[in-house]
Amino acid sequence: MTIPFKKYQGTGNDFVIIDNRHLFFPKDDTKLISKLCDRKFGIGADGLILLENHDLVDFTMVYYNADGKQSSMCGNGGRCIVAFAKALEIIQSSTTFMAIDGLHEASIANDGIVHLKMQDVTGIKATPSYSFLDTGSPHHIQFAENLSELDVKKEGACIRYSDTYGSAGSNINFVSQKEPNVFAVRTYERGVEDETLSCGTGVTAVALAMHHQGKTNEKRVRLDVEGGELEVSFEKDGDGYANIFLIGPATYVFEGEITW
Repeated sequence: MTIPFKKYQGTGNDFVIIDNRHLFFPKDDTKLISKLCDRKFGIGADGLILLENHDLVDFTMVYYNADGKQSSMCGNGGRCIVAFAKALEIIQSSTTFMAIDGLHEASIANDGIVHLKMQDVTGIKATPSYSFLDTGSPHHIQFAENLSELDVKKEGACIRYSDTYGSAGSNINFVSQKEPNVFAVRTYERGVEDETLSCGTGVTAVALAMHHQGKTNEKRVRLDVEGGELEVSFEKDGDGYANIFLIGPATYVFEGEITW
């Protein structure tokens, strides 16, 4: 099988993206997906995304983690598939598409900056040591001293596999505050089972958790990740949040064909 693909990255969170509108890709082949994402023996990526047709909106996004398993929503992947859809001329500057957590709206500017609307968040669990919320994917958020020196893979795995989250696990975000509306974030992603340079649903969760905790009063927050900068804007809505947008670049890297 020869598989054409394009590689995109969003602040260092990288994806193999495949146009699967003709449904040629073997979606249930977990081993194939894992091998395509392998950085030694495949193309190399944090995840694989399929673009497929949808009857009512512009397209469907199907997302797999690097372990080959279909996963929950990926915010950076959502921004990258919007750029991919524009390159395919499926969309122009705005779109509505379907993902595993429901409909998303997005717009893309000429400079490649994508504004991706995330799902409303209705509740945040706050404890003295951490917060937990679901922004399309589950996220644990806690402050960390000496964030730049933290062993994110080791510490993140301990929490991800702890009894707190059971067999399903959670993504783990470590945070430090730099300015009133600026936070540094490092994330351990389940499915990748390692630190990634950026996590879109993770920074969205951090922004909302920081506002919920009173660490910032701003409704637009900058998140500094290992792979660059992202922004999250939102509105307070009762005990939750609405009109949440993940904002940042989606960048084409290269394309090719791989025979398997």
